[in-house]
Amino acid sequence: MMIYYVVLAQVALLINTVFSQLIKPCGYIVPESPLLELNTSFTAYCILNESCMLPDPKTIFWKLQNKSVPDVQYTVLNSTVSSVTIHPTSPMDTLLTCNALIHGEIRSTLYGIFLRFGWPPDKPKNLTCISYNAERLTCSWDPGRATLLPTNYTLKRKWSGSDEELDCIPKHVNNSCTLLQPNFQLYINTQFWVEATNEMGTERSDILFEDIANLVKPNPPEIKSVISSKVLRRALKIEWSNPLDKDPNMKMKYIIRYRPNSSTEWEEVPQADTASHRTSFTLQELLSYTAYVVSIRCMQSNGQGFWSDWSKEKTAVSPEDKPTKGPSLWRAVGNADEFGNRSVQLLWKDLEPVFAKGKILNYTVTFWKKSEPFKVGQVTGTSYEVILPKDFFIATVVAHNSVESSPPSSLPIPSAKNSKAQTAEIEVKAFPKDGKLWVEWDPLNKTFDGYIIEWCIHSEITSCEIQWQLEPGTSRGAFLIGDIQPFICYLIKVFPVYKDGRESFNSTQAYLQQGAPSKGPNIRNKKVEKERAILEWDPVPLDDQNGFIKYYTITYYPHLGNESTLMINQSDTPNNEFTLTSLVGDTLYSVYMTAYTEAGQKDSQVYTFTTPKYATGEVEIIVVICSVIFLAISIVVTIICFAKRKLIKKHLWPNVPDPSKSNIAQWSPQTPSRHEFNPKTNLYQDSSFTDVSVVEVSEDKKAYSEPDIKAMDPLKKNTSEGLSSGIGGSSCMSSPQLSVSEGDEVESAQTTSSTVQYSTVIISGYRDQQPATVIPHVFSRSESTQPLLESEERPDDQAVLESEEHPVVANQYFRQNCGLEDVTGRPQTQEDIASCVQPLDGVTLANGHQRPSGSQVGHVIGETKSYVPQISNHGGYMPQ
Repeated sequence: MMIYYVVLAQVALLINTVFSQLIKPCGYIVPESPLLELNTSFTAYCILNESCMLPDPKTIFWKLQNKSVPDVQYTVLNSTVSSVTIHPTSPMDTLLTCNALIHGEIRSTLYGIFLRFGWPPDKPKNLTCISYNAERLTCSWDPGRATLLPTNYTLKRKWSGSDEELDCIPKHVNNSCTLLQPNFQLYINTQFWVEATNEMGTERSDILFEDIANLVKPNPPEIKSVISSKVLRRALKIEWSNPLDKDPNMKMKYIIRYRPNSSTEWEEVPQADTASHRTSFTLQELLSYTAYVVSIRCMQSNGQGFWSDWSKEKTAVSPEDKPTKGPSLWRAVGNADEFGNRSVQLLWKDLEPVFAKGKILNYTVTFWKKSEPFKVGQVTGTSYEVILPKDFFIATVVAHNSVESSPPSSLPIPSAKNSKAQTAEIEVKAFPKDGKLWVEWDPLNKTFDGYIIEWCIHSEITSCEIQWQLEPGTSRGAFLIGDIQPFICYLIKVFPVYKDGRESFNSTQAYLQQGAPSKGPNIRNKKVEKERAILEWDPVPLDDQNGFIKYYTITYYPHLGNESTLMINQSDTPNNEFTLTSLVGDTLYSVYMTAYTEAGQKDSQVYTFTTPKYATGEVEIIVVICSVIFLAISIVVTIICFAKRKLIKKHLWPNVPDPSKSNIAQWSPQTPSRHEFNPKTNLYQDSSFTDVSVVEVSEDKKAYSEPDIKAMDPLKKNTSEGLSSGIGGSSCMSSPQLSVSEGDEVESAQTTSSTVQYSTVIISGYRDQQPATVIPHVFSRSESTQPLLESEERPDDQAVLESEEHPVVANQYFRQNCGLEDVTGRPQTQEDIASCVQPLDGVTLANGHQRPSGSQVGHVIGETKSYVPQISNHGGYMPQ
C-alpha cells in the first residue's frame, strides 16, 4: 500500500513538471513590476526562452502603452537578452511589452509588465498649531507635491522632559490633525513634528517647540449693547463679554471699529486706548443722530497667540444735537392780479442727517417785509403757500428738533414788477458722467448767491413734476440728486440766485443713457405727381425717442427695383416735409423712413404710393387737342355733307317709283271701285283697278299628274328667284309669303336691297299648262312704305266682293314685260305665260286652312281688305 502512494506521487510530480514546461512563456521581462519615479531613466530586459526556437534577438522590439519605442533605445546583450531604456514622463504610460517579429512579418507579443510611478514624500513644511479658545488644538502643515502613491502622515508630539511620543493620525486629509482636550495641556512646552512615509521613502518635518498657552486664538467677544450716552453728546457706549473669563490667567486686549451705517469705510479706536482687559468702551465725537455699526475682536494682552475673528456687528444711533444748517429754499411765484397780489409757494428740502443732528419735528416760516414779520406760520411739511402783495419780501425757514433749532434759511421774494422770468446770463449743458447725470454751467465772470437746479421728466404724456436742488454760489457743476433713469429725456433749468430775488434761468435737455427709438416716424404722401412726390411725416413721439434724434433717412424703391436712400437733417426740414424727385410715372413705389440716435435706429412702416401716368396738365392738353381735332373733323364732315347732299340723299333715301307710271298699270284690266261693285256687272269695265286685294283661291279637285310635277320643277325654280317685284329690280313680283284671314291685313317685309317692293301679285296654279277662261286679275297692295297719295285714300270703299259666283280657273303673276300683252302690243304666247307662272305652295285660305301644294283654285272664297283701296289709271293716281 505504501508503495502505491509513492508511485502516485512520482506520477503527479512528473505530470506537473511536463505541464509547467508546456505553459512556460517564450520570454519574460525583468524587473517584473518596478516602481519608478517620473522623468527618470529606466532599463528593462527581455529574456528569451531557448526552447521556443525564436529568431534572432535583433527582431525584438518594444512598446510603451501600445506605442513603439525607437530602435535607438534598444540594446541586444546576447542571443537571448534584449534591453530597452525609457524615460517616462506621464503617469499614464504604464504598459511595457516585449514583442518579436516572427518569420519577418508576424508580430507577436512575448511578455508585458505594468509600470508604477510615484515620488518619495517631500519634507513637510510650515508646521503651525493653533489652540482655538483653549478647547481644541489643530496643527497644519504643507505636505508638498503629490506622491502618486499611498502616503501616511503622522503628527507626533512629546512633552518637555518626557520620552513618550504621542501620535495624531489625520482622517481623510494629509495636511492637518486636531486634538481635543484633555489630549493637550496649557502652560507646558511641547514638541511637535510630522512624519511622511510611502514605498519610496520617509521624510520628517522640523520640530515646533511651544507652550500651547501661547498658541491660543480666542473666540470673538460678544457685544451685549450699544447705547447713547446720557452724559456726553455725540457718544455711544459699547458693552461686551470676554471669551476666556473662566481662565484668570488669560488677559485680553481689543480692537474696536465703527462706521456710519451709510458708509463702507471703517474707523478704529487707537489700540493704546483698548490695550487693557475690559468689558466696555465709549465712542466719542460721533456724528449726531447717526446710525453707527460697531464690531470688536481680541487677543491675549501679552501679544502671544492669535487675534480672534471680528464679532457680530451691532448698530445704534448716536444722540441728537443742534441742527447746523437750515433747509434749502426755493419758491414758485404765480402771476399777479390787478392789485399786484400774488400766490407764492415756498418750497424746501428735508435736512440731511449730517446737518439735522436729529429728527426734525417742525418748521417755522416767516415772511419779512422791511425787517418786520409780515406772515408767520408753522408746518410739519416741506412747503408753505401764501398770498403776498406786490412788495419785495424775504422768506425765512427754521427747522426744529428735540434739542434745538437750526439757523434760519432765507430766500428773497421779488416784487411783482420783477417776477417775470428772464433768460439767465449763464451757459448750461448736461451729459452723463460716472453713471450719473452731470449739469455744468458757466456764470460768465459773474457772482451769484447760489444756483437752483430744477429738472423734471420731459414728456408729452405726463406732466412735469419739478424736482430741484440748491448749489452754492462757488459751484460750477453738480450731479442731479434723485432717481435718474436711462432712456428718459430730462428738462433741466439752472436759476442763478440774485439778492433782489429776480428770476432768470437757462435750460437744456439731457439723457442719462440713450437707446434706439421704440418706434419709427409715421410717413405718408402729401402730393404725388408724375416725376416727384412730396412726403410728410409725424416725428417720433418724445416718449418713444429714447435719445436725441440725430437725423432721418428716407429709403424708397420702385416695384422690383433697387433701393435709394437719402439722409435728412432735422434742421433742414422744419416742416417735416421732403420731396422725392426723378420718379417714373405710372409706377408703384415703396418708401420707409428711419430715425437715428447715437445708440441705434428704428424703421417706420413701409408706405406705398403710385405715381400718375400723366403729369399735371397733360390730360387737359390731350382733351383740348382731341376736342379741337373732333371739332375740325365735324366741320369738315358737315361741309362735305352739305356739298354732297344730293348724293347722300340718293343713297340714304332712294326715290320710290310712282306706281301710276309703272307698266303694271297697263297690264291690269279696269275694275270698278269697291262701292260700285256688283257681282252681276262686269268687273273691269274701264280696264282699271279699283282695289288691290288678296285673292283666296279654292282647292282644285284635280290633282297634278307626275309628268306635270316634273315639268313644273324648273319653272318653280326660276320663278322662286323672281317672286319679289320692285321698281328697278329684276323681278316683277314679290314672294307670296301670305297668311290671309278674314278681317286681317296682309303685311309683307320690305327687302333690304335697292329694289323697293310695292306690290304682290297672287296667282293660282295652272293645270296641264292650259289656262282656262281668264278672269280679271286682282292685285294686293304693295309692301312699299311709300305713303299713299291723297287720291288713294277712299274711306267709303268698304264693300266686300263676293267672289263665289266667279270661280277662279287660273291666276297668274308677272315679271317685267310679263302679262297678257307686252308693251309693244304683241300678244303673249303660251310659252311666255308659262315662263312667268309659278304655282303657290300651301296657300292659306280665309278660314285659316291651308291647301296643299299643286291644288287648283276653284273659286274666290272671299276678299280681305289689307290696304286702303286704290284705283290706278294710266295717267297716275286717281282721287279717292
